[in-house]
Amino acid sequence: MMIARSAWELSTKIKLLVDQSVRVGLPGHCAFCMGLTPLASPWCEACYEALPWNRVACRRCAEPLARPADLCGHCLRHAPSFNVARAPLRYEDATQALLQRFKFGAQPRAGILLATLFAHSREGVLPEVLVAVPTHPQRRRERGFDHSVWLTRELSRQLGVPYRRAWRERDTPTQRGLTRRARRGNVRGAFRVASDLPAHVALVDDVMTTGSTLSALADACREAGAKHVEAWAMTRTPRGI
Repeated sequence: MMIARSAWELSTKIKLLVDQSVRVGLPGHCAFCMGLTPLASPWCEACYEALPWNRVACRRCAEPLARPADLCGHCLRHAPSFNVARAPLRYEDATQALLQRFKFGAQPRAGILLATLFAHSREGVLPEVLVAVPTHPQRRRERGFDHSVWLTRELSRQLGVPYRRAWRERDTPTQRGLTRRARRGNVRGAFRVASDLPAHVALVDDVMTTGSTLSALADACREAGAKHVEAWAMTRTPRGI
């Protein structure tokens, strides 16, 4: 009985993993509903519009806002070191599931879709260089790959913008559970970038929570010669998370 139950549970898990992979990876079908897509688009129009778009947000840090405003209260009190943030999607529902499949399930098609959604929604002048947020060594060992570098390479390929690596000067404790002030202190001075950056750069990460990590990396980029620093995140956590 125990062997039969274990086999059934394993079979169910395998079916679930296969279903998730097919939903993200089947060409010519929507990655979210599996419906047919025009011109081999990775999504259908209905699912694209239904995604949790971060359309009402702070211009400086991309925090989702209840009503239109130029800056959120946090940025009015303590502005981050980057000039502007671009995080087109909120970290919830379909995009949360997609990012978790990429980040924790190591599904490359999910990462490609995240980067494609970002590239499709971005506007304005492209930066001269992309800089990946260095993943904490412990997280990198746990997942088996550096998800931020992976996304940066994919955006580099899609947008035709070169990318650079950054380094952690010290291993910092996880940011989970820390207050906004504690997060800033935790990563202050934690990064280093080669000192020949062009004037306009964009930092790339998967999800932005308070922006503290991206702000600390922006400081390092300014020390390396950057003048205008953008913070790019595939998703942004809603307020209060």
